[in-house]
Amino acid sequence: MRFVVPFVLAFAAAVATSAASDDPALVAIAGPQNPATLSAFGFFDGGAARPSSRLIPYELRTPLFSDYAAKQRFIYVPEGTQIGADADGKLIFPIGSALIKSFGYPAKSGGLNVIETRVLLHQAQGWVALPYVWRADGKDADLRVGGTRVPVTFAHVGNDLSVNYSVPNKNQCKQCHSAAGNIMPIGPVWQNMAFPRPADARAIVKAAPALARLQPYPKWDDSRTGSLDQRARQYLKVNCGHCHAPQGSASNSGLFLDGTAKGTAALGIGKRPVAAGRASGDLDFIIAPGQPDQSILIKRMGSSDPGIAMPELGRSTVHAEGVELLRQWIAAMPSNTH
Repeated sequence: MRFVVPFVLAFAAAVATSAASDDPALVAIAGPQNPATLSAFGFFDGGAARPSSRLIPYELRTPLFSDYAAKQRFIYVPEGTQIGADADGKLIFPIGSALIKSFGYPAKSGGLNVIETRVLLHQAQGWVALPYVWRADGKDADLRVGGTRVPVTFAHVGNDLSVNYSVPNKNQCKQCHSAAGNIMPIGPVWQNMAFPRPADARAIVKAAPALARLQPYPKWDDSRTGSLDQRARQYLKVNCGHCHAPQGSASNSGLFLDGTAKGTAALGIGKRPVAAGRASGDLDFIIAPGQPDQSILIKRMGSSDPGIAMPELGRSTVHAEGVELLRQWIAAMPSNTH
């Protein structure tokens, strides 16, 4: 079931006959070639700190962990179109839309040193994911379909932490954003979103009124928003659920962390891994109730070894606070859960 608002179905044809469009994003998104520079879209006015007024900023209540990077998220929709949603709160974007996400670390002088900006472009034939790396002068970003690595040192809880930050290649973007072989957005779910500008939220609800009935998801790090069980499941859903889903790239594992699990085994509780090996550390269960140190989930999420670490992509260090949440969750499970 969908409660989707009308949008311009003739978008692609209109762009093809309107090279003189006064909105460069329309031409850049629908064009046959991926733009070599981020500035071609007109999403920023000369730097990542100056987003276009056409963009809709948003935040996530529980975000994906990416080596402690700070993120700035935006939505672009063509003029004259609106955002819809399905019955589960997943936002539906008209053709010609873009999702824009910048990654960076706090600068000593204040503000954010942005390393990269990833874009998801909704073209007529489907979604396309592209990574752009910002130049040293911060004035523009260049397309890097092959990805790259950037050494970064930043302050975290009073100490300096160094990471080898990874900009994904185009295929890695597809791996995480793939559902049944198609690239799809994974972050914009209404219950997990917050909008700094209340007018933006009101406009979306006006277009899709049923969204007003959906309750916000808990924040993984705020006990006031949900129980330990709810917050741990939400953390796993955001960080692991895009692959561990019935149509995700890890569907053959039988481990479903996207909220669709039917029964405790599909959630990993008392479940043996489909393949044993170094990554399992000779442990028996994905989650051993009451025993976090005997749980493969904790071993893999607490490791930075590329042959063991989960998630496989998007991090080179351990999210200590997230792992601690999961340890508490497993420790609180009665040992007879499975």
